[in-house]
Amino acid sequence: MKPVRTTCAYCGVGCGIEATVTGPRAVGIAGDKVHPANYGSLCSKGTWLGETLGLEGRLLHPMIGEQQVSWDRALGEVAGRLRQTVAEHGPESVAFYLSGQLLTEDYYIANKLAKGFIGSPHVDTNSRLCMASAVAAHNRAFGEDVVPCSYDDLDEADLILLVGSNTAWCHPVIWQRIERAREARGTKIVVIDPRRTETAAGADLHIPIAPDGDIALFNALLAAMQTRGALDEGYLADRCDVPAGFWEAIAHPLQGRGWGGVCPSESTPPKTTDPTPNPSPEGEGLLGGIDSELFARLADMVAAYPRMITLFSQGSNQSVCGTDKGNAIINLHLGLGRINQPGAGPFSITGQPNAMGGREVGGLANMLACHLGFSDGERADVAQFWQAPALVTGPGLKAVDMFRAIHDGRIKFLWVMATNPAVSMPDAGFVREALARCPTVVVSEVMADTDTARQAHIRLPALGWAEKDGTVTNSERRISRQRGILAAPGEARADWQIMCDVAAQLGYGAEFSHASPADVYREYAAMTALAVRHGKILDLTATAAISDDEFEEMEPFQWGGRFPLAERYSTPSGKAQMLAVAAPQIEVNPDYPLRLNTGRYRDQWHTMTRTGLSPKLSQHRREPLVEVHPDDAEKAGLADGALATVSAAQGASIYRVCVTSDQGRGQIFVPMHFTDTNSGGGRTGRLIHQKTDPVSGQPAFKDVPAKVAAFSPEWRGFLVSRQATVPQASYWAQSRIEGGWLTELAGLGAVDVDALLPDGPRSQVADLGKGMQRIAVNGEQGALDAILYLTRSGTLPDRGWIVRQFAGAAGSMVELLAGRPAQPQEDHGAVVCLCHDIGERQIAAAVRGGSCTVAEVGECTRAGTNCGSCRPLLAKLIEQTLELEPVQ
Repeated sequence: MKPVRTTCAYCGVGCGIEATVTGPRAVGIAGDKVHPANYGSLCSKGTWLGETLGLEGRLLHPMIGEQQVSWDRALGEVAGRLRQTVAEHGPESVAFYLSGQLLTEDYYIANKLAKGFIGSPHVDTNSRLCMASAVAAHNRAFGEDVVPCSYDDLDEADLILLVGSNTAWCHPVIWQRIERAREARGTKIVVIDPRRTETAAGADLHIPIAPDGDIALFNALLAAMQTRGALDEGYLADRCDVPAGFWEAIAHPLQGRGWGGVCPSESTPPKTTDPTPNPSPEGEGLLGGIDSELFARLADMVAAYPRMITLFSQGSNQSVCGTDKGNAIINLHLGLGRINQPGAGPFSITGQPNAMGGREVGGLANMLACHLGFSDGERADVAQFWQAPALVTGPGLKAVDMFRAIHDGRIKFLWVMATNPAVSMPDAGFVREALARCPTVVVSEVMADTDTARQAHIRLPALGWAEKDGTVTNSERRISRQRGILAAPGEARADWQIMCDVAAQLGYGAEFSHASPADVYREYAAMTALAVRHGKILDLTATAAISDDEFEEMEPFQWGGRFPLAERYSTPSGKAQMLAVAAPQIEVNPDYPLRLNTGRYRDQWHTMTRTGLSPKLSQHRREPLVEVHPDDAEKAGLADGALATVSAAQGASIYRVCVTSDQGRGQIFVPMHFTDTNSGGGRTGRLIHQKTDPVSGQPAFKDVPAKVAAFSPEWRGFLVSRQATVPQASYWAQSRIEGGWLTELAGLGAVDVDALLPDGPRSQVADLGKGMQRIAVNGEQGALDAILYLTRSGTLPDRGWIVRQFAGAAGSMVELLAGRPAQPQEDHGAVVCLCHDIGERQIAAAVRGGSCTVAEVGECTRAGTNCGSCRPLLAKLIEQTLELEPVQ
């Protein structure tokens, strides 16, 4: 069949994909070689999208409670409850919580329905958790949420600063582009990050900044450039508004308290560490945890390379002072005139595939659609355009405040679409209480069983990535088509269509009579004329009259062009605004002395409802790890590979320990992905406090007071099974394998074997002295259905060999119960390259054989030659191997 050109389901890079249907629910995936976001490259997640498109676990029919119902009844129930809630408690008792997984057309209809017709301003999105601070920084500096850069600028930059971005893991295709720029033009790469990530390991310079030390660092850089005479005085005079006292505040930040940049402290801490720089602009002494020599190297590089891009992401945004961080970065570029020209500018890179599209059409609570606000003129124009009977008068509640309002009963109707706040929101235990208290929770979902869906009164089956049709906008403002590849399964419907159907039930059928995604898009594009009228850059009016056929054939295009702010900024003066921002004071709580950082794993996505279905993607990190510096591990009595409890004031969870010097002293790192549906540990959302940035409302996931203690189970084990299970154990973590699931187990007291295993004939061996049991269960036709390995004091077999035997269904029962093959087999080590199943020991052997670069190892083993996501790890393994065994 002819490939369908569509857009990847994952991060904000917005890669083009060619998808070819090869069978029922089977799709071949390849990169679109002409899409300007990726030119054919894909990361591991995109490469293995085809493994996630089955119907296992899909929500296929409308459900009220546990009862399957017709769409008519489900829609009537939603509309009836919505109408009753508004009648009894007013429109502000209703909230919509959206997602960057939605298409722009879905977002547009949700915003129009809630803010224009229901009359509720409480429409927010999980993009609040990742991008809101960048949005606020853009609005403060530029007058509009406009990213002033393009991916082409990465190709032309001589210096790229990566701030709070593990690009090699979170945006691998961008990292590969940066690597190519380094090969082609010698581009220098600096990583500013508390951790020595794989991205940092591949950089020319790593600045291991203290958590939330970014503002101090960028203020000091700007002050140093002023001292060196490197400022672009002409640009500052012609294109920027600089407030009185700005330069004094930057040069002497300790005197600059109160410049709109001090993060508020809810209580006076017993002790503080101050990441503000020494008053010397050249950074003498400590600066955000960085010594003066390292700062001087960074300042020299900034001075030497005018073509400079600063790429910043969640590590910068997810902070109680994330907006100020964004403005500190923007200040540096404005002061140097390094913006609106090739290879230069502050570049916020989004986390989700359509975070930008949602921002365009009003997915955030503090805006109307099309970058419009709540001035009288803007409101009047929106009300007339929509013919809106109940247009809201001002902003609604941002995500964290929204769930507080649900918890205390102010919001009584919540509609959640395409996201899992019971896992992803901070203080997830509090969020679950809020959901349990809410009289009506409606969830539009792809999966039948998520942590949030378990709290829903009504579940509505939505289309998944392979079935959706519409548009998305990536990090460089490029709008691309997402096209349906597979037919809608069961009774699933598009999100925009579900909302239009509810609107019709409410009596607004004429205003929501859209026949197709193209119809919705045309209305949105026409509405951007209002943005232009009010001085904004966002303008899609040239596409407002496209036909259905033209929409179907739409090629990726970039609104605003390559340099959208080159002529003017969207501020009243037409100039960019410099804002004096000051470094925060950092609280140190002696009860929780460590600083908890959170983030993504390379091959997983959000709460793993999609990537968790892929055997390939599950190999990289099968369990949630807490990464700890060796010194901190020794203090806490932690051993590498053991278990530990991570605690914060909000809650606690158990993780597998990874002792690594890549982690800074006094800091720990945990992943964001694990949920109650796949793990009894690793519940990171339980640990995060509710503190937010006062400007953007974005939660602070990157710097949470925490502590860690060893967890000593009385028994350990693992289960390999055909079906997923939810064990009763102190710790468990489940990952997908070929033909089934691998579940790690640990607990206290007696083991309920019968609860762990399916029914069927059993074969078993035991060593009572070691408390060892190995039990295999046969299913129909004698095929192996499950095998369980338990021990109280001994060792457990190699999982890799067991999993391979289980997948092949050809393993000897004697060998499986023994936990090893009768004849020793070569151990390739942990898988490094998913695409070609190349392990660590194979990489080490290639290096010892003389392959000393990533390219040479690729030629020898094929590792890193397909999607390329493992290339940073290959570089790290090569370095480690050469340190241990230098090639003569």
